[in-house]
Amino acid sequence: MIISRSNVRQKLRFAFTSFFVVSGLAAGIIAQEQPQQTTEPAKISQNPSELSPASDVTDSSLRIGAGDLLEFSVYNVPDLSTKTRVSSSGDAYLPLIDYVHVGGLTVEEAQTVVEKKLSDGQFLKDPHVTLFVDQFASQGVSVLGEVARPGVYPVLGEQRLFDVVSAAGGLTDRAGHSVTITHRKQRDKPVIVELARNIADSPDRNIQVYPGDTIIVRRADIIYVVGDVARPSGFLMDRGGLTVLQAVALAGGTTQTSKLSGAKIIRKTEAGMSETPIEIKKILDAKAPDVAMLADDILFVPSSTRKVLGKRTLDAAIQLATTASIVAIPR
Repeated sequence: MIISRSNVRQKLRFAFTSFFVVSGLAAGIIAQEQPQQTTEPAKISQNPSELSPASDVTDSSLRIGAGDLLEFSVYNVPDLSTKTRVSSSGDAYLPLIDYVHVGGLTVEEAQTVVEKKLSDGQFLKDPHVTLFVDQFASQGVSVLGEVARPGVYPVLGEQRLFDVVSAAGGLTDRAGHSVTITHRKQRDKPVIVELARNIADSPDRNIQVYPGDTIIVRRADIIYVVGDVARPSGFLMDRGGLTVLQAVALAGGTTQTSKLSGAKIIRKTEAGMSETPIEIKKILDAKAPDVAMLADDILFVPSSTRKVLGKRTLDAAIQLATTASIVAIPR
């Protein structure tokens, strides 16, 4: 069906006349019914380094791909408005012009192609086409770090941080409380989001994510307390470091058979694994200062009833740390 020039002019004339009439009536009604506003609107202050990025973060260079859901509209011709999904070959079906190849094109390029098809086919004169990508199935969000299933996940409609983390299987038990989001168009301005251990407890941090974003869930710092203690464990340290006495207390304390003079901190250094003797008894008696522990340190408390050869202390401590349960320190 060919839409004649006279029909298009009539529709345009009717649309503009209706617009100005309705606009004038609406303006009069609003002026009469609404009181004059005397106070300024409230200003919401937010830190851009922590929350949502600027509104222009969507990258116009993103390319349309297979599986994307597109929404087309033609100015003043509502009958041509349609939603269509891009096929595996990169084609999209549109009224009047049949299939159009849009795979690999930007939104602006695809709009130009459709406008040319409508014009060349003499369906419309000087058509104005608007294209909106409803679902970016081809341009995903990369989710890395401490999630159950790291990978690339499609952006279907308006996606938010928690949606993508959930799609990736959720946080692991070694996940920290901070997430770094790098937007495709603002790679030099990563967004740092602080989360609660249960992400549902921080809904204000559920910011929107966009196609091409990279999300990295930070691994928490962990120290291990193993050997002859009440509850050998690994402790997440997102709030900072722990001292030896604090670590022992979190592990439920020592036992009656603990050899307090034989404890060691095993630490990974550039030169390899090192062992530092720790006199827990002297620290308890205030005869020696408490010792600060670093991320990935292993505090090994031997038993006085077992003989552990010096050369095997390191191997035994590492093996125990590997099998220790991970515990989050309450924030």
